[in-house]
Amino acid sequence: MVKKIRTAVFPVAGFGSRFLPATKASPKEMLPLVDKPLIQYAVEEAVAAGITELVFITGRHKRAIEDHFDKAYEIENELAARGKTELLEALRSLLPRTCTCIYIRQPEQLGLGHAVLCARPVVREEPFAVLLADDFIDGEKSVVHQMVDEYERYGCSLLGVHEVPRAQTGSYGIVRTSPFAERLEQITAIVEKPKPEAAPSNLAVIGRYVLTPRIFEHLEHGKPGAGGEIQLTDAIASLLSEERVLAYRFHGTRYDCGSKIGYMQAAVALGLKHGEIGKEFANYLRTLKA
Repeated sequence: MVKKIRTAVFPVAGFGSRFLPATKASPKEMLPLVDKPLIQYAVEEAVAAGITELVFITGRHKRAIEDHFDKAYEIENELAARGKTELLEALRSLLPRTCTCIYIRQPEQLGLGHAVLCARPVVREEPFAVLLADDFIDGEKSVVHQMVDEYERYGCSLLGVHEVPRAQTGSYGIVRTSPFAERLEQITAIVEKPKPEAAPSNLAVIGRYVLTPRIFEHLEHGKPGAGGEIQLTDAIASLLSEERVLAYRFHGTRYDCGSKIGYMQAAVALGLKHGEIGKEFANYLRTLKA
């Protein structure tokens, strides 16, 4: 019987240098899309998949993330005193009561693989999800929920993928695949940031993973790559020799919120859909000259 996925890992220790100076004192994961920070969208995606254990791999400058998901007595008391019940409920419903937040400090930024490895004492021998908040995916059904459903069907690791222009392969992990099932392909090779002429395809891995606990052995015993970093891509490439790993073409629109243009595109898309400001925002956009 396939084990239920109960845990999600959020690697959030990076500096967010592409958004300096905005990220000098505030984590990039706390950048807002309308009225929620990026990390909250990622958490909501995991919660929608039935995940109850949220593991944040943090750095010393990421205290704001812990504060965001903590109870804010002063603000709640002030809102209650002013009768602002809708805002009060919004604060109190950031997380279901069934969820537990766990914070693990990554002592050095040694790559995404190292960040995932830091979660091993909590995840133990269970399958788990990994979400990168930089990748915001707007869809009717949570992408992690989609992937958890596929995991329960096939019982193996899955990577969220989508096609990118070949000129951009140097910014992604790129997979070579063979047909498997609808929206699923079996990964036969994975390469980290290949040059366009050397890329095995233009099918890129984005920041959504469902992984079996066997990945930890490959992370722990793999050789560090460039810059001494432990790459998750290298560990997945090693895992291919002993387990099936599937590429999943998810339903939804992905925005690269690690880039300024992707972040702005996501902000506009969500602003147009927002129940409070959507119509007014759309009217404003129509007044702008191209």
